[in-house]
Amino acid sequence: MLVRKFKLDKIIIKGLKIFDFHGVNPEEKINGQNFEFDIIVHKDLKTPCSSDNLNDTVSYAKIIKTVAEVSKESSYDLIEKVAQRVAEQILSEFEVERVGVTLKKPNAPIKAEFEYVAVEISRGRNLN
Repeated sequence: MLVRKFKLDKIIIKGLKIFDFHGVNPEEKINGQNFEFDIIVHKDLKTPCSSDNLNDTVSYAKIIKTVAEVSKESSYDLIEKVAQRVAEQILSEFEVERVGVTLKKPNAPIKAEFEYVAVEISRGRNLN
């Protein structure tokens, strides 16, 4: 018997800007810079679609608060680490199956012209 996987619904937060102090260079930890997060949480949204009740879904405001708290909890060298910590915390705090985190560093101190550098990770209950 063939079992088909269905795609879960998504809650998307794009372009969350947080000023912080991550980076391998000393000046990045002193002066700080802007970072931009895109968060996608995967969750079955059938119940909140029917109930129209915030308690049946995941609060965007709470996710944003969590992302900001995790980003500011420590100064990391790598944005990979920041993205991982954000994903771990979202999975531990919220009833979601999977989370995608894209972390952009638009002002990375690299002598080149670019829009941004970024990491994108996906973590889930069965993906870790």
